[in-house]
Amino acid sequence: MNLVHHGALGSYATVYLRNSVEQADVIAFLTGITGIECVLTRAQAADRFELPEDRIGDLIVLAERLTVLGTAAEEHDLSGLVVPLRSHGGVSEQKVPLIFNRKLSGFSNPDRLRNFDIIDIALNHLT
Repeated sequence: MNLVHHGALGSYATVYLRNSVEQADVIAFLTGITGIECVLTRAQAADRFELPEDRIGDLIVLAERLTVLGTAAEEHDLSGLVVPLRSHGGVSEQKVPLIFNRKLSGFSNPDRLRNFDIIDIALNHLT
């Protein structure tokens, strides 16, 4: 078997906590792990990434550029990997170039584009 793409690993993970677990303790533990860029509460993640709070977990964990997240080492056998492992979901993957074969017009370049902005650009601003 050839393992390809991201192998069920990513740089964005959602954590759901049991009621008996102290959120601050889990945040402190996770932020102490090498390769973790940041750990956000539900409210922080919803605000930063414009997510609906009722659709995400208690914590959001973001990995650094060269780190991937998974459930446990024994759950992710990478021995069959024959191509470079990719990841997605983290902050380091947010910048993606937009290349068009037509002129872009009537579009003011906002400070931050989101993935759904491509629909408006493609339908309303290419001539």
